[in-house]
Amino acid sequence: MVAGPVLAGPYHSPVDHAAFGDALATGVEDVRTGEAAVDALDGGGFWAVVATFEGAVTAVRFGSVVRGPVAPSAGRWAGLPGPWRSSIDEAAYRDAVEEVRRRVAAGTVYQVNICRILSHELPESADLDALAAVLRAGNPAPYAARIRVDAAGLDLVSASPESYLERDGERIVSRPIKGTSRPGEPMLDKDVAENVMITDLVRNDLSPVCEPGTVDVEVLCGLDPHPGLDHLVSTVAGRLRPGVRWRDIVACTFPPGSVSGAPKHTALAAIRDLEPVPRGPYCGAVGWVDADRRRAELAVGIRTFWAQRDDAGRRMLHFGTGAGITWGSDPLAEWRETELKAARLVGLTGRPYEEDR
Repeated sequence: MVAGPVLAGPYHSPVDHAAFGDALATGVEDVRTGEAAVDALDGGGFWAVVATFEGAVTAVRFGSVVRGPVAPSAGRWAGLPGPWRSSIDEAAYRDAVEEVRRRVAAGTVYQVNICRILSHELPESADLDALAAVLRAGNPAPYAARIRVDAAGLDLVSASPESYLERDGERIVSRPIKGTSRPGEPMLDKDVAENVMITDLVRNDLSPVCEPGTVDVEVLCGLDPHPGLDHLVSTVAGRLRPGVRWRDIVACTFPPGSVSGAPKHTALAAIRDLEPVPRGPYCGAVGWVDADRRRAELAVGIRTFWAQRDDAGRRMLHFGTGAGITWGSDPLAEWRETELKAARLVGLTGRPYEEDR
């Protein structure tokens, strides 16, 4: 739910816009990057925020937010045929799992999220507004987002099920996901252990910016069904200390623990060693901050597609998928988990869509 300068009514998406659930932000007033983007979130206005996993932050201030039923996209999506290219093939991914297990055995890390990036050439005529319509119909998500701001180089659509940070005044909440199974299948002991481990990491991340004694695990290992899979989700909440700024919150909590690992600093070192390409917006943060009302909803950038040019100038669509690796991981099972997480969303990109005019 977006709190902002809200007007009622249906809408069509203009070129530069940010859509979150049933709200559409338009009228770009400012674009900030880097530290200036984070600092701007303590000022005024409604900001769409995208942070890459590597820490590059872009914030775009919009002049108005309209809430109403989402009108059909004005674009067209022909469907992407053929296979996607993976940044890591099965053999290399299984090797990476074994390397993480060796590091766990050596005592340098307990859990590492190992990810791969899928890529597909994107026709110049393909409109991600139309892809967003396909995802809304085929994979509704609690933190759905569509952001396009050409001047900022942002063109993405997200069907994220995971909350990185939600803020309402001084209350701050994170809902890490760890543990995935097919619908109706039981979670493994490994899934529960991972969730508990990452929940504790998130609790520790929030503690430095929250009032002593206020950080609480409100839900531990709750079962959360989604299209095509089930997740274990925990809820960690606290009350921010007086004077805490967004710069402090981001420094303590980013990147999200559920998509990095524990301890976070050694998990990040393993990720740098084992993943051959940057994750970009995948596993970063996607969402909004209403600085006037001190509210925010930032999702973990999973189940997210983004378009960008490659070195040859071709327009490419990217999508990330990964799994949490522990000592108890089976390399083949972890590879198959990455396939499960990608299957529904990537499958939906093959469906055509055109606005019914």
